[in-house]
Amino acid sequence: MSITIRQARPTDAKAIFDMIYELAVYEKAPEEVVTTPDEISATLFGADSKTEALICEIDGKVAGYAVFFTSYSTWLGRNGIYMEDLYISPDYRGAGAGKALLKYIAQCAVQRKCGRLEWSVLDWNKPAIDFYLSIGAVPQSEWVRYRLDGDALLKFAQ
Repeated sequence: MSITIRQARPTDAKAIFDMIYELAVYEKAPEEVVTTPDEISATLFGADSKTEALICEIDGKVAGYAVFFTSYSTWLGRNGIYMEDLYISPDYRGAGAGKALLKYIAQCAVQRKCGRLEWSVLDWNKPAIDFYLSIGAVPQSEWVRYRLDGDALLKFAQ
């Protein structure tokens, strides 16, 4: 099996969308996917996008993707990388593709002199948690993530 990591291209928008939906099904929230392939193409690959996407191919077939962007730590005084998604389609799991994607992003962080690489994982996703622990990642249990979205965001912004 040959694993290849490459920068995603606008022509990958449909494949990325399909995997986003697969991920949402896995995370038991497919109804929360409100985007479209066209919107993915416009927002992820638009001229003003601050987000990066990678495609993982196994033997020339799209097996997964990752999406990440630059963050900033005031305490470190340095940029970081926040990984929004890392997903491998079920048929390709166990082949090292997820580790290859995460390693690629970690290499980007080191090359860019970032102070950290962060991401979130659902507390019930034991396979992902076990994998992250196995590579030396440390959970940040003292931090609670908050979110404003939808009507709450609109109302607060008024």
